[in-house]
Amino acid sequence: MSEPAANPRKTTGVRALGKVDVAALTEAVLGIPEAVWAAENAAKPNKFGVLEDTRHIVFRFVDSPRDWRGSHDRPLWAGWRAQLEPVLAAAVRDYGYARGVFPRIMLARMPVGGVIQPHIDANPAAKWPHKIHVPLTTNPGVISFFGGAECHFAVGEAVEVDNLGPHWVRNTGDCDRIHLIFEYYDADQPDPAWLEPFLRGGA
Repeated sequence: MSEPAANPRKTTGVRALGKVDVAALTEAVLGIPEAVWAAENAAKPNKFGVLEDTRHIVFRFVDSPRDWRGSHDRPLWAGWRAQLEPVLAAAVRDYGYARGVFPRIMLARMPVGGVIQPHIDANPAAKWPHKIHVPLTTNPGVISFFGGAECHFAVGEAVEVDNLGPHWVRNTGDCDRIHLIFEYYDADQPDPAWLEPFLRGGA
C-alpha cells in the first residue's frame, strides 16, 4: 500500500493564525506545581525519543496512532477545559469549521538548553489534522525549524506548522519555552479515500 496522503488543507510551512489572548492561561500554567509536571510527564502517552528534554501535560489524545477520528479526555482536561477552550477557539477562528475537533491538546515545556531533534510526525493520525502552536512563554533563543526555514514564534501568536516535514526546536535562551500545542480538523470534511483500506489492511 502506498504512503497515505496528507490532508491538502494542511500547511506545508508555517501559517500565521493571529494574536490570541493567553494572559490568563499563562498565569494559570505558571502556577502548576513541579510535582504535577513530573507526574503528568511520566504518565504521558506521547513518549518519543526526540522529545526527551521536553515535558508534557496532555489534556486530550488520540485513541490510536492510526486514526485521528477517535480521541479521549485525559484526567486534567475537566479542570482545565474552561481556561483552554477560549484560547483554542480564538486560535482556530480563521478556519471557519462548523464542527471542528481537537483530537490532541497538550502543554509542552522545553527547558533552557533543551533540544527536540529533527523528525517528522510519522504516525498516520498526524496526516490529517492541522498542527497548531500557541506560545505561552518563550525567549529570543528559542528557534524552531519548519517548512525549510528557521523561525521564532512570539507569545500569543498562534501558528499552524508543517508537522509532516522535517522539524526541530532548540532553546538556547534563559527561560523555559512553554507552548500550548494541539491538533484540529474539520469533522465535515470527507475522510480520505485511503483511510478505510489502510485500517482494514493493517499496514
